[in-house]
Amino acid sequence: MTGLQRTLDFLTERPVDRLPFHPIVMRWAARHAGVKYRDFCLEPAAKCRAMIQAADDFDLDWVTVMSDPYCEASAFGLQVEYPEDNLPVDRGGRLPDLGAARALQPYRLQDGHQRLLNRVAEVREFHRQVGARLFIVGWVEGPVAEYADIRGVSDAAMDLIDDPETVDGAMDIITDCALEFITAQVEAGAHCVGIGDAFCSQIGPKLYCRFAWTREKRMVEHIHGLGAIAKLHICGNTTQILPDMIATGADIVDVDHLVASMEDFAPLLAPNQVLSGSADPVSVIQDGTPKQIVAAARACRKQTNGRCIVSAGCEITPDTSAANMRILQSTTN
Repeated sequence: MTGLQRTLDFLTERPVDRLPFHPIVMRWAARHAGVKYRDFCLEPAAKCRAMIQAADDFDLDWVTVMSDPYCEASAFGLQVEYPEDNLPVDRGGRLPDLGAARALQPYRLQDGHQRLLNRVAEVREFHRQVGARLFIVGWVEGPVAEYADIRGVSDAAMDLIDDPETVDGAMDIITDCALEFITAQVEAGAHCVGIGDAFCSQIGPKLYCRFAWTREKRMVEHIHGLGAIAKLHICGNTTQILPDMIATGADIVDVDHLVASMEDFAPLLAPNQVLSGSADPVSVIQDGTPKQIVAAARACRKQTNGRCIVSAGCEITPDTSAANMRILQSTTN
């Protein structure tokens, strides 16, 4: 059974030989393949090579275009520095005030923004090389996360309270652009598109519903309308908003390790919806013993009655050993 078929069958509640294995590997994959992280972010061939090598060496069932949150932000004007072998750094170009937020202009793929074009090229290359055997996941930033990227976290948080109408206008532009970007990735061969809206875990359930939920749902519905699968990823303690995350209709809902248990949320899943996670990527997957890794994975399976893709709660750290990754993979059986 291929990783693609295993994932599709699992999502539709058909029998599978084992649980799908979808760890988020970015810096880990680059290091495993000997790729500098700047190249992983900026060179489609390097990212695809690293991701496919990680999938082949550790029996991953997916490949993704994930690397950093600045792909769309750079198209909105954020200035980003790419160190040779570290995470990208915001170096300016944020929206300086609410006036600039009101004047935000949409990006267009045809304008030649290289990061956007690279992501589409990555999906296309994945489709060419492994489209028949691995689950290909494209990616866009959610409305709250993207607004925080281009405005700055502190200013964005204040804007939600001080001028929600201006934020609405900016987030509508962000969402419209994301829909176009989603379409391009699906047309290039993505089986699924993930929506990353990390900052939502910091704003509370009321503001999540006010600013994020309807827009995320619109993205999910657009993905479904294109015949693809939707994934929703929000880092942090999402306990209070997980019911609403599930209610977006996303087929795969990621759960970070700060959520104490998935047991109360699994019954909220509709048919063809699953959770993914939620082991601590540092204390368990990176630093834990084999027994701890196995126990964490078994807890996830028990809490969700088996409706959980095997993964950590967030990104696998680059210092995680190959041995620990193999232990995590073994828990899929």
